Amino acid sequence: MSGDTSTTFGFSSIAADARQGLVNGVFSRVASRYDLMNDLMSGGLHRAWKNDLINWMAPPVRDGRPHRLIDVAGGTADIALRYASAVGRGGSAVVADISGEMLEEGVRKANDHAKGDKLTFVQANAEALPFPDRSFDCYTIAFGIRNVTYIERAIAEAYRVLKPGGRFLCLEFSEVRIPGLDALYDFWSFRAIPELGALTAGDRDSYTYLVESIRRFPDQESFVRMISAGGFARVSYRNLSGGIAAMHSGWRI
Repeated sequence: MSGDTSTTFGFSSIAADARQGLVNGVFSRVASRYDLMNDLMSGGLHRAWKNDLINWMAPPVRDGRPHRLIDVAGGTADIALRYASAVGRGGSAVVADISGEMLEEGVRKANDHAKGDKLTFVQANAEALPFPDRSFDCYTIAFGIRNVTYIERAIAEAYRVLKPGGRFLCLEFSEVRIPGLDALYDFWSFRAIPELGALTAGDRDSYTYLVESIRRFPDQESFVRMISAGGFARVSYRNLSGGIAAMHSGWRI
């Protein structure tokens, strides 16, 4: 909470006011290999999970119908580009990310994409978004909310910038719910992923943090309670790949 003076960075305890700088450092180092590492770490499954998120969102496809998305911590634009391909002519998206290096990767990808003209890129902190109240129809955050220092603040900002009737959607690593798969997942996470980070990105430490941050993140039901406490209604979730990842949904009524 906002009064805390300490927090976690992976499995380490640190001063709360130091965490954002450390997280920024992680993403500045991994930005150029972020998409490649996502493919290697998940065996390409992250692509299917992101498609599932867009399908659950079900953006309007009728040409000319206005629909505005904000994708927070969306630097490399994976969600926003999928949205741009799915939505009709009335749709547009803002990609907000605190990391300038991640945004550079997203701008580069958008420039190579036929739907990139639907996207706007803004450097912004999820805990203090520079947008007016009730600005967006949908808010997404994919694999980013666990990197926020104060998750409750990010949820409050999501609620603030959504229009009444707007929807919050979060895709995040979660708690594995299939016996046996959890042990295999732990082995892959703690043994293989840091090695991949060292070999592919030259950065073992950043990927060790990312693995540890997944284990620190609340489980499915705990996160439902956090979203509900932020004012959202009809909060629900769907597990993906046995709970390796989960999608959470809530509505601003």
